[in-house]
Amino acid sequence: MQPTDIKLHRKTGILELKYEDGGIYSLPAEFLRVNSPSAEVRGHGPGQEVLQTGKIDVKIDNLDAVGNYAIRLHFSDDHNTGIYSWEYLRELCLHQADMWESYLLKLKQAGARRENLPGDVQVVNIMPIND
Repeated sequence: MQPTDIKLHRKTGILELKYEDGGIYSLPAEFLRVNSPSAEVRGHGPGQEVLQTGKIDVKIDNLDAVGNYAIRLHFSDDHNTGIYSWEYLRELCLHQADMWESYLLKLKQAGARRENLPGDVQVVNIMPIND
């Protein structure tokens, strides 16, 4: 289902989506960034996901239409390879609370944080790689 209206609130980092059924959803930039549909985040198959850390302060700088089926978000950390289809955006809207709780649990299990300290570099694989 395609949104009837999309607003980017740059100051707050919120992407607001309105739907024909009356639904209005606010998706924070951090939530969208850590759930990017890009290969950088999702990997190229099951078990290749990369846990995103240190994204608490990320903002959405811009967005572009991708045909009539999606948008591309440009984040302040230079990430812009995720294409958010209308279907995926609707999934994010409807399952935001569960997805966020799952993300926070994965961070805790990995001993990782939503914020980075100066000089921090964190890359955490969700699934261990077997040699």
